[in-house]
Amino acid sequence: MSELKTVTVSATPSTPAAKKRAPGLSFGRFFTKPGVSPYDELEWDLRLAQITDAQGNVIFEQKDVEIPKDWSMTATNIVASKYLHGKVGTPERETGVRQLVTRVAETIRDWGLSQGYFKTPEDGATFHDELVHILVRQYAAFNSPVWFNVGCDRIEPNSDARNWHWNPQTQQVEFGVTGYKTPQCSACFINSVKDSLDSILTLAKTEGMLFKWGSGTGTNLSTLRSSTEGLSGGGTASGPLSFMKGFDAFAGVIKSGGKTRRAAKMVILNVDHPDIVDFIECKMKEEAKAHTLAAAGYDGSSPDSEAYSSIFFQNANNSVRVTDDFMYAVLRDTDFSTKSVNDGRVMKTYSAKELLKPLAHFEEHRAHQRQQSVQRIYVPRRLSLQPRKSESAEVRAQRHFRRGSLSPRRRRADHCAGNSRRQRRLSHRNDHAQLA
Repeated sequence: MSELKTVTVSATPSTPAAKKRAPGLSFGRFFTKPGVSPYDELEWDLRLAQITDAQGNVIFEQKDVEIPKDWSMTATNIVASKYLHGKVGTPERETGVRQLVTRVAETIRDWGLSQGYFKTPEDGATFHDELVHILVRQYAAFNSPVWFNVGCDRIEPNSDARNWHWNPQTQQVEFGVTGYKTPQCSACFINSVKDSLDSILTLAKTEGMLFKWGSGTGTNLSTLRSSTEGLSGGGTASGPLSFMKGFDAFAGVIKSGGKTRRAAKMVILNVDHPDIVDFIECKMKEEAKAHTLAAAGYDGSSPDSEAYSSIFFQNANNSVRVTDDFMYAVLRDTDFSTKSVNDGRVMKTYSAKELLKPLAHFEEHRAHQRQQSVQRIYVPRRLSLQPRKSESAEVRAQRHFRRGSLSPRRRRADHCAGNSRRQRRLSHRNDHAQLA
């Protein structure tokens, strides 16, 4: 018979075993050589970066900007006016591409070293040198928020700026004073909105803060009651287009990343929303106002001119979210109905083809206008467009946001590598791929 053993179990829970740490990443050299700085492999120029308005007035200038010799003047002006940190004319102002890339590349390397991403410090050094080589030779470029924010805590260590950030202690997203220590690096944010004034005004604040740090936003406003639906206390709802005017105004006045560039914004409305026709036509009608003002003698030479700065809906890309039901109705030449946001009842019935015509007419009109970049309506073609029951507003917006270009006022040429004609052609082609 086996011996009976007594086992004593402690009432104190045992401490869980420490999580095994990953060994870290190894990097080999592809572009660079050990002991040779990637900055020293280029020829550098000191240039005058200058931007003028349509009348020739200087609106930005920085002297002796250090730029790689083979960079274009377009890239030079973009980097100097948008991405160099610090007030022009002060010692804190960055002097050129060398300091800009150093700030970003060294910061990312230091994050990797402190958080155990590299197997050895030598791997961190290799990663840094390879990244610098890629950036200064324009083989690739980060999105704007990275250039705007990453590493700026070196320049402004005591910044009391506030933003959302991830708190590793509480494991939650929090809003508070972060300065540049936890920089906003993502280019695009998808925001949801509920059919309440509190949610609408919260969205305005959310977008404003995201714009401040250089990112773009996109929202599907189909959750908002149309201008033909009633309110619980009597009266009629304002409708999404009314609130779009406010959102558009904030996007126009909040400089992206705190620099000269306007904010990037996208608005989506479902094809079965009761205000869909007004949504489709809103940009074209505002464009007509601008042309009338220009004909009356007001300056209409640029998006910031008197004529265009006085009209609505000029800072966002508008996207119509179509469904299989709508497209099949077009093919079969049958009717299609818009539905109440409140209870889903039929609000108005159209011939599907007649409803599609304003979209086609809008695109034709846009193509003939000088201000083409502010006239965008996307009609993404999809195989399965019906949202699942579990699908959130964020997902419904995200599907389109990933397809379209963010901003009507700027394109990827805004980035450091943006002076490549081929890149601009590819960006333009991708913008219109879903219209095929």
